Formats: sequence, C-alpha cells, structure tokens
Amino acid sequence: MDTKELLKKVRKIEIKTRRLSDHIFGGEYHSTFKGRGMTFSEVRQYQFGDDVRTIDWNVTARYNEPYIKVFEEERELTMMLMVDVSGSEHFGTTNQFKKDIITEVSATLAFSALQNNDKAGLILFSDQIELYIPPKKGKSHVLRIIRELLEFKPKSNKTNLAEALKFLSSVMKKKAIVFVLSDFIDEDYEKTLKISGNKHDVTGIRIYDEREESIPNLGMVQMQDAETGKVSLVNTQSKSVRMAYSKYYQQRVDYFKETFTKSGCGVLSCRVDESYVKKLLGYFKRRG
Repeated sequence: MDTKELLKKVRKIEIKTRRLSDHIFGGEYHSTFKGRGMTFSEVRQYQFGDDVRTIDWNVTARYNEPYIKVFEEERELTMMLMVDVSGSEHFGTTNQFKKDIITEVSATLAFSALQNNDKAGLILFSDQIELYIPPKKGKSHVLRIIRELLEFKPKSNKTNLAEALKFLSSVMKKKAIVFVLSDFIDEDYEKTLKISGNKHDVTGIRIYDEREESIPNLGMVQMQDAETGKVSLVNTQSKSVRMAYSKYYQQRVDYFKETFTKSGCGVLSCRVDESYVKKLLGYFKRRG
C-alpha cells in the first residue's frame, strides 16, 4: 500500500469512526469506565441542599460562614487495544474481512478515549508480540494506531493469546481498560486471562463470520488453514466431518465465553455483517 492510498484509508476510517465516537460513544464510554476516584477541586460557599458532610470547617471558621469542599472525578484512564493479527483474521464471505471490522472497532474505541482525554495504546499479537505502541494521548497518536492497524504485516500467522496477556501484565503496571479483539479460535489462555482480569478491566470482542460456524456440503474441497498454511482435501459430503467441525468451532466459542465470564471480564460477539455500533452501544449501556 503506497503512502497516498494509506493516508486516504486512514482519513476514511477517521471520518467514520470519529463521528461515531463523538456523537454516540463519547458519553457512553465516559459513564461506563469510571475514573480512579474523586480529587479535591476547590471550596465554595454552602448552598441550600448541599451535603453537610462536605463542609470545610477550617474555611468556615475563618470566614464565619459555611463553605464546602468541591470534588471532581479523577478521570484520566489508560485504554489498551490488544488486536489479533493472525492469519484467520483475513477471512470474510461478505463485503468485509474480520480484520476490517476489527480496525473500525479499534479506531472507534481509540477516538472515544481521545474525546475523554484518556491515553490509548496498542498491542498487535499473533503467537508472538508483533508490535507494541505504549499508551499516549493525542489525535496524532490515535492516527498512528489506525495506520498500524491498516498496514502492519505480521511475521507469524498463528495465534497465542496467553503470550499476549503475559506481555500485557509485564508492561501495564497500573489498572487499564483493555479490549481484546480477535476471533478467539484459540485455547489454554484461562490462567493468564484470570491474572489480567484481576488487575485490569478486560473485555473480549469476538469478531466472526457466519461461514466459520459450519461447513456447507460442497463435495470434495481443498481447504487451507489460514494460520498453519496446511492444505487438506476435505470430504464435505460427509455428515460426520461437518458435525466434527461444527463441534470444534462451538467448543472454541464456548471456551471464550466461559473463560472470560469466569475471569470477571466482559464478553461481546459481533458478526462481520452485523452493526458493531449497536453491539458496542448495547454493551456500554449494560455496563454503565
């Protein structure tokens, strides 16, 4: 992708996702993810209806009339986007790949953080850490995140979420809002997720295509595993083959939902042909 084409794509995503974050997600994001507490702002004269517990007795004694302490929410938060860039994300049977939806959702969340003056960072992972961008504030930083999501070429096509979560724990010492975006066709990440879930506010966003859920009856078909590259001849006429695949896929989905829920983490699933706007809004409102 040349620079001109990349900038055009970045701009297109910025216009679409920033409008969403400004008009829809900004307030929902703010109310869903609270700050670290309340911090002292100023004192002012007591007014009828104020909580008497907030009276500043030292200032009241000095001026011989009641004054109260005013507190503000200590808002600044850190959002970390953990994005799966393995081979299976380059799949889609409608007009978009899973990767395209993941990029748009990530951009919307990053602009929501920007609007609320929060930091945003990025971890791109396969079965290794492909890229780490430390959390920062600012529009230029968010645009860099979008550029990387659009053009980054991973070294590996495989997935290892457990390794990515270990890396998260090593670089994020303070509590963060963490969104993990993947199809979650992986296993054995329960232990590391539990550690992350105890420390951070973690949400798993599963992006999937309806064609992944089952294999249609198409006769003998040559299939390639997007992550291993292995090519196999599959007899899709066989009912047992189709049932075995559906069972395997459903086990991965159930493992994702159960593991995230047991670890105290949020769960959200969105098909590529569904509105991620409605899905995110519904999730934020349930959380808020």
